[in-house]
Amino acid sequence: MEYTIIGAGIGGLTTALAFEKKGIKYQIFEKAPQLKKVGAGIWLAPNALQVFEDIGLLEKIKANGSSINRITIGTPDLSPISDNLQGKIKNIFGYSSIAIHRAKLQELLFNEIPKEKIHLDKSFTRFEQLDSGKIKVEFKDSTKIVTDLLVGADGIHSNVRKQLFTESKIRFSGQTCWRGVASFDLSKELENRVFELWGNQIRFGYSKIAKNSVYWFAVALDKPNQKDRKEIVKEKLTSMFADFAPLINELITATPTEKILRNDLCDLSILDSWYKENICLIGDAAHAMTPNMGQGGGQAIEDAHYLSSLIAKYPEENIFERFQQKRKKKVDAVVNESWMAGKMAHWKYGQSLRNFFMRRIPKKILEKKMIDLYQIEKIL
Repeated sequence: MEYTIIGAGIGGLTTALAFEKKGIKYQIFEKAPQLKKVGAGIWLAPNALQVFEDIGLLEKIKANGSSINRITIGTPDLSPISDNLQGKIKNIFGYSSIAIHRAKLQELLFNEIPKEKIHLDKSFTRFEQLDSGKIKVEFKDSTKIVTDLLVGADGIHSNVRKQLFTESKIRFSGQTCWRGVASFDLSKELENRVFELWGNQIRFGYSKIAKNSVYWFAVALDKPNQKDRKEIVKEKLTSMFADFAPLINELITATPTEKILRNDLCDLSILDSWYKENICLIGDAAHAMTPNMGQGGGQAIEDAHYLSSLIAKYPEENIFERFQQKRKKKVDAVVNESWMAGKMAHWKYGQSLRNFFMRRIPKKILEKKMIDLYQIEKIL
């Protein structure tokens, strides 16, 4: 059976490479005419790294990213509220998280896939179920293909999902995020550490992603679909974070204005199902989540592992129901927890009480939560 993947983002490319390694017949189609170096940083936790190890990409990711040995939620002056050293995580899984530029990760994946199987400048428009049991897929340039099974990996605004589940809804969190990558050298104390600083209904996070390269994000409450005037966006952000540690404004200032990205933080209202017959959604197309747990990419990468492993084990079956049974409970929980974490970080009232209790959560509980999140089932 042949699989057609729509979308060459992180989830789609990882799925394609996992199919390639397992000898699964596939093609992948992407609407962009070429893969551009856009985006900012991504944190790859051990659940994602296990998948990349399995498909042979881990060493290249290590060489192009930066390891994370400590994860800290703190106050604006860098004082810890919750501080997690990653030694136990590394002992269990063999590595802690790695921070890397999203475009670099996409490039690494893209370069591993045979070029004859990647079709760029192919914008999906619709599918049609044929009497033969196959699917006809149509593209904006009027070309058509016929495939056995269709995988929608085309992101939160998925056109595959819009046709498959017409009632699906995107949910705005009430928060907007600015992201950037600064040319900056962190001090040795900070360079293998993730910080997320919680202020008065605003927050700022950062980590090194490569030599002389620091990824940062800034989050504030706002109305949806707002735009910034490029000539004043730095002034706006440095004013917003003026009461934070001086390092924060140094990072904003060191970022080229044209590289500062703004996006509303949204997720996808939880779907009852991710598939119908021989069409299945994965990644953000199926379960887009807010970035508050750093798991949006990780869960898409996990999807690639489970989908490819189940197909390899049951090559003559449509395994989409098995796939959903393996994944949905965990992913739905991560979606909900990420939503709630974002809300808690921006509480208007009770911030001191929140911080008080967070400081007193036992280390063992936090470690167990991380360990459970990072577990990957090997399907033999």
